Amino acid sequence: MANALRRIMLSEIATIAIDMVEFELNTSVLADEFIAHRLGLIPLDSTEAEKIKYSRAKCSVELNMHVKCTEEDITKDVTSRDLVSSDPRFTPIQEGPKDPGILIAKLRKGQEIKVKCIAKKGVAKEHAKWSPCAAVAFEYDPFNKLRHTKYWIEEDEQREWPASRNAAEDFAPGDGEAFDFNAKPNRFYFEVETIGSMKPEDIVMNAFKKLLEKISSIQM
Repeated sequence: MANALRRIMLSEIATIAIDMVEFELNTSVLADEFIAHRLGLIPLDSTEAEKIKYSRAKCSVELNMHVKCTEEDITKDVTSRDLVSSDPRFTPIQEGPKDPGILIAKLRKGQEIKVKCIAKKGVAKEHAKWSPCAAVAFEYDPFNKLRHTKYWIEEDEQREWPASRNAAEDFAPGDGEAFDFNAKPNRFYFEVETIGSMKPEDIVMNAFKKLLEKISSIQM
């Protein structure tokens, strides 16, 4: 069950990402396909992704970018800040006003990029660019009470194998406590590393909702 939640968080939580790029002008040193790939991987604000449909025609978001370097002896950075969205709800993620944005390309004098991007709703089962997570991990036995692994010890187990931070939420085994052969994991500690605007707790709750939908479909 825990691993099912982990897999759903990684591949089945819907987000918004650039899916189609139309180049009107590109005189940079980078090929169109290279720039389009970079644009697709830029995380967009997806906090309201659930409010739009998967339909490409009716629920797409247009983002435009037009950058030209006109100065001599200077390299102009093209970043995600240069993308202008038609819907203020779905804009490139920025970590504050001083965030320079994600680098897309570098231009010299006379070089220019002008593109129109279409972003749509999707899930990472189709392409990794729609994944809201960089990684999802979980632990279920900080003190190794279930003895699922045997540590290699030189001198001192406590010093060589310190307990994880999740140990503070669990119960340490007592001295001389007998091993319970029938014990099963009943606590799972998740760590969700996000890459977009969605909060870890929202991703977890959306995963529960998706899992319930899957179970309901089996019941039907």
